[in-house]
Amino acid sequence: MKHIGPISGIAAYKDQYVATAGYDNQVILWDARERTALARAHHDHLANQCAFSACGRYLVTSSSDYSARIWTLPSLRLHAVLAAHTDDVEMAVFHEDGERVATCSRDHVIRVFSREGKLLAELRGHQADVISVSWERGGRTLISSSDDGTIRRWDAQTGALIETVDLQGVETDTIAIAEDGTVFAGNDHGQILLLRKGSLTPIPAHAAGIKRLTYSEGQLVSLSYDRSIIIWSFKDGALTQRRVSGLPSIVWPRSCAFLGSSQLVFGTFGSTYAAYDYEKDVWNTEGIEPDISLNAVAHANGSIYSIGDAGRLLRDGQPVSALGSLCNFLLPFEATVLTGGQMGVVFDAVRGRAIHHHRSPLNCGAAFMRGGVPHAIIGAYTGEGLVFRQEGDAIVHVATVPLHGNAIKGLACSRDTIFSVCATGAAAFHSIEDFSLVRQIDKAHGRIANGCVALADGRFASISRDKKLRLWRNGEAEVFDSPHRNSIKCVTASADGRWLASGDYAGSVALFDVAERKWARVTRPTAAGISSVAPAPQAGTFTVSSYDGDLYTVSVSASA
Repeated sequence: MKHIGPISGIAAYKDQYVATAGYDNQVILWDARERTALARAHHDHLANQCAFSACGRYLVTSSSDYSARIWTLPSLRLHAVLAAHTDDVEMAVFHEDGERVATCSRDHVIRVFSREGKLLAELRGHQADVISVSWERGGRTLISSSDDGTIRRWDAQTGALIETVDLQGVETDTIAIAEDGTVFAGNDHGQILLLRKGSLTPIPAHAAGIKRLTYSEGQLVSLSYDRSIIIWSFKDGALTQRRVSGLPSIVWPRSCAFLGSSQLVFGTFGSTYAAYDYEKDVWNTEGIEPDISLNAVAHANGSIYSIGDAGRLLRDGQPVSALGSLCNFLLPFEATVLTGGQMGVVFDAVRGRAIHHHRSPLNCGAAFMRGGVPHAIIGAYTGEGLVFRQEGDAIVHVATVPLHGNAIKGLACSRDTIFSVCATGAAAFHSIEDFSLVRQIDKAHGRIANGCVALADGRFASISRDKKLRLWRNGEAEVFDSPHRNSIKCVTASADGRWLASGDYAGSVALFDVAERKWARVTRPTAAGISSVAPAPQAGTFTVSSYDGDLYTVSVSASA
């Protein structure tokens, strides 16, 4: 038993068990002493996080199949399904007595269930996705953080809102709580916020957003997309750095857990978890096989290129280069292909060399002409656009442009405009001539915007987790409901701009006729998520990459 997709969630029980939740829909229980797999279970969609009960007899997992599930240990036999949410369940945690579970979701709601699956309370008030939830000591109240830029305290029995802490719109993905009630929150500015006795104290910690905080017995761990981990000592209300370490490239800075007295375990982009002895400052990544997921596909120079979590560039299915970093996109650029991802490095993927290093991961890219010279712009998790130009045989970084205040999820260029969409749902139009902001629309999408593309006539199209397609002209959007039943991950356009193809996290691809302004076809080439779509040379045909590691061809013609 092993994972074949990224491990997004991890939990540990004493020094006995480790549990992992993966984007391959799998949940695996491991013997922590032997590092061997004991049992496996499945969700119907991405498994996001996992947590043990205090007694070690149960595991709860949260998933993008809109459910949380409770499993008995060590068999991982299904005990109960917690199925009241209407969107991805980001986290689920046991109460200290093991009798209740709190869940939080992208449907903006926190729910409390009995261990047998009965819905006990609904906590409503957040205005955006709820990413993190935790029980306070004593178990009467819950603390939550949300993309609405607030932290809230709730009465877990009545569902009543007790307190709202306004963080001035800065998103906070993760919280942890100390024995004395101090709340730690990690925000998108790389700060740890200490909420203590009515006061809010920001502590600079990382160069990029903090994705996970984990606390245990006077020690706090912060994990960031700046590819570092900091271990802090918490004593007398103060945080002091104990150790700082860079992360191995295969470690995903999304989750970690304390294991025993001196180790931390981490999710990875591979088959099993990584371990770190923080007393000896030693990493253990032995036996981790890179996963097979593909994150991007592109047609360039007569070939099909693909790349994924393993950082291996494939050309027509054969390895070309090994970049040593998970890569999120492929951008054909003159005679080569650009890529980048978790390490924040922009690569000339065909030549296998680094061009530029940024402080945060990279997500997407687009090409354009400026002054008759080929340029490329790469979108970063920290909201910047990194601009490069061709100078002879070299590709040179020439500018860093602030596009958004959060992760850039899509970039497209047409005529004189750079169009971008953001994780906040915002959209922006910038001038290619001087990179100045022309227009920004903060609520351009109902949910996270996941991608965009330029059309042949100067318009743009974008897609979002709200399952809608938007066609943009002169800064205004025409909105079309899509046939997707799950969140849309990606979108592209045929070379002539006649057709749009969108892919979702459940493996479906939908084709939109731009001329007729209607959806023409939906097909499901795989049960795994669609990570990327690219126009093929043949008219009305697209190549699709999937998290299952395969490529698929989808055509306007069903017979094709």
